[in-house]
Amino acid sequence: MFLSALIPTAIPEVSPDATLVHRLLQKDVSAFEQLYDRHSRSVYSLVLRVQQQAGTAEEVAQAVFLQLWRNASQYDSSRGPFVPWLFTLARNRALDTLRLKSERQRRREDQTDELPAVASAPEYEKALDEKRRAERVRTLVSFLNPQQHKAIELAYFEGLSHSEIAAALKEPLGTVKSWIRNGLLRLKQGLQAST
Repeated sequence: MFLSALIPTAIPEVSPDATLVHRLLQKDVSAFEQLYDRHSRSVYSLVLRVQQQAGTAEEVAQAVFLQLWRNASQYDSSRGPFVPWLFTLARNRALDTLRLKSERQRRREDQTDELPAVASAPEYEKALDEKRRAERVRTLVSFLNPQQHKAIELAYFEGLSHSEIAAALKEPLGTVKSWIRNGLLRLKQGLQAST
């Protein structure tokens, strides 16, 4: 008799979180509530450490769970446990919010450093140049293929990350990055040719 016949084969154990995420893919509200109850305090604590402001930390934590609800398919259980993935998501969202806030603050400070002009004549040439440039960009964008146009629109006008765009368009991440890169190159070449 073989020894291997006596030893039972191990069945990989599925974590409760992975099961809940799987149910979340079917938009199971109960699964979402259970994940929220299990992890919302930990996510909030992590975000609070980054943000240092309770109100902002609450908003970011809510945004993290909203992102989880919308994009649960981004979690891949074969790449690791759910909790570290969720914490990475929360940390990245908190850092992005912090960077955006500091950039806005810097812009406000830069604007207050500028002295108002005592009297200035209308800058017709500048306004005309800006109008022509905007028309040129609109024309160039209309020549992009529809995928490039949509990907660039989502990235630059709706502020979505490449991963969020890939999920929204149901396309591979590499494809979305290529569309954006190639579309921007075409726009750049078109703008350089027109100057």
